[in-house]
Amino acid sequence: MSNTNFSFPVRVYYQDTDAGGVVYHSTYLNFMERARYEWLRELGFDVNSLIEIHQILFMVRSLEIEYFKPAVLDDLLYVTVAITEVGRSRIILSQEILCRYIKLVSATIHVVCVGTGTLKPVSIPVPLREKIGKPA
Repeated sequence: MSNTNFSFPVRVYYQDTDAGGVVYHSTYLNFMERARYEWLRELGFDVNSLIEIHQILFMVRSLEIEYFKPAVLDDLLYVTVAITEVGRSRIILSQEILCRYIKLVSATIHVVCVGTGTLKPVSIPVPLREKIGKPA
């Protein structure tokens, strides 16, 4: 179900850019984080419910990112999220940032499900695992 691409629109604001109007390299990570949160929300798991009900958080363990073209002030970007692999306590996601159907950034994000009390890896809750299913 959710292993198909989820897409989240993001507008580039002045605060996202340098003096030349080009998006800072680290800002793309913020855009990707927002898209992952909205993807979870779309699945019915907002951050508060993950913390309060399931007592878990997702933390980035590692990421690999490639920059192809810059985004600039006022661009409308689309940030995608797709599952590539699911383990007991980890999910590997593929994310892209597109502008007018042109790929600007591509990343592989490895997130780990951790308990809120210990910050140690725990199993992904069954209700969430059922929603994300197996990757294609």
